[in-house]
Amino acid sequence: MNESLRPMPVATDATRPFWDAASRHTLVIQRCSHCGRQQFPPRSFCHYCMSTEVTWQECSGRGTVYTFTVNYRAANAHMANRTPYVVAVISLDEGVRMFTNIVESSPDAVCLGARVEVCWLDTPGLPTLPQFRLLPSGTSPAIRHGEQR
Repeated sequence: MNESLRPMPVATDATRPFWDAASRHTLVIQRCSHCGRQQFPPRSFCHYCMSTEVTWQECSGRGTVYTFTVNYRAANAHMANRTPYVVAVISLDEGVRMFTNIVESSPDAVCLGARVEVCWLDTPGLPTLPQFRLLPSGTSPAIRHGEQR
Protein backbone atom coordinates (compact mmCIF):
# COMPACT_ATOMS: atom_id res chain seq x y z
CA MET A 1 0.00 0.00 0.00
CA ASN A 2 1.19 3.52 -0.70
CA GLU A 3 2.77 4.93 2.49
CA SER A 4 1.84 8.49 1.50
CA LEU A 5 -1.78 7.76 2.43
CA ARG A 6 -0.88 7.89 6.10
CA PRO A 7 -1.57 11.31 7.62
CA MET A 8 1.84 12.72 8.53
CA PRO A 9 2.89 15.51 10.87
CA VAL A 10 4.10 18.79 9.43
CA ALA A 11 7.08 20.39 11.16
CA THR A 12 6.63 23.92 12.45
CA ASP A 13 9.23 26.27 13.92
CA ALA A 14 8.30 24.96 17.38
CA THR A 15 8.39 21.25 16.45
CA ARG A 16 11.23 21.11 13.90
CA PRO A 17 13.93 20.22 16.50
CA PHE A 18 11.77 17.29 17.62
CA TRP A 19 11.43 15.95 14.07
CA ASP A 20 15.11 16.56 13.30
CA ALA A 21 16.06 14.51 16.40
CA ALA A 22 13.58 11.79 15.44
CA SER A 23 15.27 11.47 12.04
CA ARG A 24 18.43 10.55 14.03
CA HIS A 25 16.44 8.09 16.19
CA THR A 26 16.72 10.35 19.22
CA LEU A 27 13.70 11.18 21.37
CA VAL A 28 13.73 14.70 22.78
CA ILE A 29 11.41 16.76 24.97
CA GLN A 30 11.45 20.39 26.01
CA ARG A 31 12.60 21.80 29.35
CA CYS A 32 11.94 25.35 30.51
CA SER A 33 15.12 27.18 31.51
CA HIS A 34 13.05 29.53 33.69
CA CYS A 35 10.91 27.16 35.82
CA GLY A 36 12.69 23.88 35.09
CA ARG A 37 9.58 21.93 34.09
CA GLN A 38 9.48 19.55 31.16
CA GLN A 39 6.78 19.55 28.51
CA PHE A 40 5.45 17.66 25.54
CA PRO A 41 4.10 18.28 22.94
CA PRO A 42 6.59 20.95 21.85
CA ARG A 43 5.65 24.60 22.00
CA SER A 44 7.46 27.88 21.47
CA PHE A 45 6.84 28.78 25.14
CA CYS A 46 6.59 27.02 28.50
CA HIS A 47 3.10 25.69 29.09
CA TYR A 48 3.50 26.28 32.84
CA CYS A 49 5.13 29.73 33.25
CA MET A 50 4.82 31.13 29.69
CA SER A 51 8.57 31.73 29.40
CA THR A 52 10.03 31.50 25.89
CA GLU A 53 13.24 30.05 27.38
CA VAL A 54 12.64 26.43 26.34
CA THR A 55 15.47 24.06 25.47
CA TRP A 56 15.62 20.50 24.17
CA GLN A 57 16.85 17.50 26.11
CA GLU A 58 17.31 13.90 25.08
CA CYS A 59 15.17 11.49 27.04
CA SER A 60 15.46 7.78 27.78
CA GLY A 61 12.75 6.68 25.38
CA ARG A 62 11.27 4.44 28.08
CA GLY A 63 8.01 4.68 29.92
CA THR A 64 4.74 2.98 30.82
CA VAL A 65 1.39 2.59 29.10
CA TYR A 66 -0.89 5.23 30.63
CA THR A 67 -3.93 4.36 28.51
CA PHE A 68 -4.59 2.63 25.20
CA THR A 69 -7.21 1.42 22.77
CA VAL A 70 -7.17 -1.32 20.17
CA ASN A 71 -8.55 -0.19 16.83
CA TYR A 72 -10.31 -2.89 14.83
CA ARG A 73 -11.60 -0.42 12.25
CA ALA A 74 -9.06 1.54 10.24
CA ALA A 75 -8.97 5.28 10.83
CA ASN A 76 -7.76 5.90 7.27
CA ALA A 77 -6.92 4.01 4.07
CA HIS A 78 -3.29 3.53 5.09
CA MET A 79 -4.32 1.52 8.16
CA ALA A 80 -6.90 -0.69 6.38
CA ASN A 81 -4.56 -3.69 6.17
CA ARG A 82 -2.99 -3.08 9.59
CA THR A 83 -5.92 -3.77 11.93
CA PRO A 84 -6.03 -4.43 14.77
CA TYR A 85 -3.52 -1.83 15.95
CA VAL A 86 -2.85 -0.15 19.27
CA VAL A 87 -3.04 3.60 19.89
CA ALA A 88 -1.66 4.57 23.29
CA VAL A 89 -0.62 7.36 25.58
CA ILE A 90 2.80 6.67 27.09
CA SER A 91 4.00 8.22 30.35
CA LEU A 92 7.69 8.74 29.67
CA ASP A 93 10.06 8.19 32.58
CA GLU A 94 10.87 11.92 32.37
CA GLY A 95 7.30 12.77 33.40
CA VAL A 96 5.56 13.83 30.19
CA ARG A 97 3.03 11.89 28.11
CA MET A 98 3.17 11.08 24.42
CA PHE A 99 0.42 9.88 22.04
CA THR A 100 1.71 7.05 19.82
CA ASN A 101 1.29 3.49 18.55
CA ILE A 102 2.48 0.30 20.21
CA VAL A 103 3.97 -2.01 17.60
CA GLU A 104 5.75 -5.38 17.36
CA SER A 105 3.33 -6.96 19.87
CA SER A 106 -0.06 -8.59 19.86
CA PRO A 107 -2.73 -6.12 20.96
CA ASP A 108 -3.72 -8.70 23.60
CA ALA A 109 -0.27 -8.34 25.21
CA VAL A 110 -0.70 -4.59 25.84
CA CYS A 111 -1.83 -3.61 29.33
CA LEU A 112 -2.00 -0.53 31.52
CA GLY A 113 1.29 0.02 33.32
CA ALA A 114 3.30 -2.11 30.88
CA ARG A 115 6.88 -0.97 30.34
CA VAL A 116 7.72 0.22 26.82
CA GLU A 117 10.63 1.63 24.84
CA VAL A 118 10.77 3.82 21.77
CA CYS A 119 11.37 2.33 18.33
CA TRP A 120 11.25 4.13 15.00
CA LEU A 121 9.17 3.99 11.84
CA ASP A 122 11.37 5.12 8.95
CA THR A 123 9.65 5.80 5.64
CA PRO A 124 11.80 7.30 2.85
CA GLY A 125 10.84 10.91 2.14
CA LEU A 126 8.57 11.17 5.20
CA PRO A 127 9.16 12.14 8.84
CA THR A 128 10.54 9.41 11.11
CA LEU A 129 7.84 8.53 13.63
CA PRO A 130 8.48 7.46 17.22
CA GLN A 131 6.53 4.35 18.09
CA PHE A 132 6.80 2.12 21.15
CA ARG A 133 7.23 -1.59 21.79
CA LEU A 134 6.63 -3.61 24.92
CA LEU A 135 9.58 -4.51 27.12
CA PRO A 136 9.72 -8.00 28.63
CA SER A 137 8.29 -7.99 32.14
CA GLY A 138 8.16 -10.48 34.97
CA THR A 139 5.31 -8.69 36.74
CA SER A 140 1.59 -9.14 36.34
CA PRO A 141 -0.07 -6.36 34.32
CA ALA A 142 -2.57 -4.11 36.00
CA ILE A 143 -5.31 -4.36 33.36
CA ARG A 144 -5.18 -6.23 30.07
CA HIS A 145 -7.16 -5.43 26.93
CA GLY A 146 -10.79 -6.46 27.40
CA GLU A 147 -10.66 -6.70 31.22
CA GLN A 148 -12.76 -4.56 33.49
CA ARG A 149 -12.36 -3.71 37.16
